[in-house]
Amino acid sequence: MISAYVDFIRIRFLTMLAYRVNYYSGIVIYAINIGAYYFMWKAIYGDAEQLGGFTAGQMTTYVAVSWMARAFYFNNLDREISNDIRDGSVAVQMTRPYSYIMVKMMQGFGEGLFRLLLFMAPGMVVVTLIFPIELPTDPVLWMIFLVMIWFSFLINSQINVMTGLFAFFVENNEGLMRMKRVTVDLLSGVVVPIAFFPGWASEVLKWLPFQAITYLPGSVFTGRIAGSAVWEALLVQAAWFVALIAPIALMWRAARKRLFVQGG
Repeated sequence: MISAYVDFIRIRFLTMLAYRVNYYSGIVIYAINIGAYYFMWKAIYGDAEQLGGFTAGQMTTYVAVSWMARAFYFNNLDREISNDIRDGSVAVQMTRPYSYIMVKMMQGFGEGLFRLLLFMAPGMVVVTLIFPIELPTDPVLWMIFLVMIWFSFLINSQINVMTGLFAFFVENNEGLMRMKRVTVDLLSGVVVPIAFFPGWASEVLKWLPFQAITYLPGSVFTGRIAGSAVWEALLVQAAWFVALIAPIALMWRAARKRLFVQGG
């Protein structure tokens, strides 16, 4: 069974490889996005040495690594699941001897692995040559960061799965998917680091999973979070990953019952 799931990773990776030219152009697009945010934050900082707990150098690095990490954890599992539900193919996949949700997660990981190797890694090299990015020299910190963006992928994928499963319960979840994408980018810290949110908003976001997707890994990578706080940030990510398993299982159980009732 494990080998079957590995095959789903391999097949999705090879499928993405067939369209790799699109991702090479994507590196340019992400570099432009990073450049736009770099000059915006440079203007905001002005002569200030520190804002929101970030130095100007840390902010440049945070912007670059946050956008490149997004290239790894981003996927369209919500749209894929929604399409499977709309065209009825999910019913066929339910009869197969594997978990539909696990298959989607493995396909998402295959896409993420492709993005990591052929988008994120070369993209980081490109933006490092263009912008004054301060990369950490501690190999342990790099390993922790890789673990953290792995959790970023898991949590973001879990949110996508739940969004896609809503297609079982509503006639059209297109608006929900668009709202989810904007919400994740804004509240995860890609657009604006959570440290710059008003105090009450920052406190609320501590009780939501979005900070675990971008803000925490980016803060650790830039050194804004250091020492024992690094392990606390990693624990927050692991806790959210575990916490999101239950609502997915409940939604999937309710969805199967709904499908059986409708299908007879």
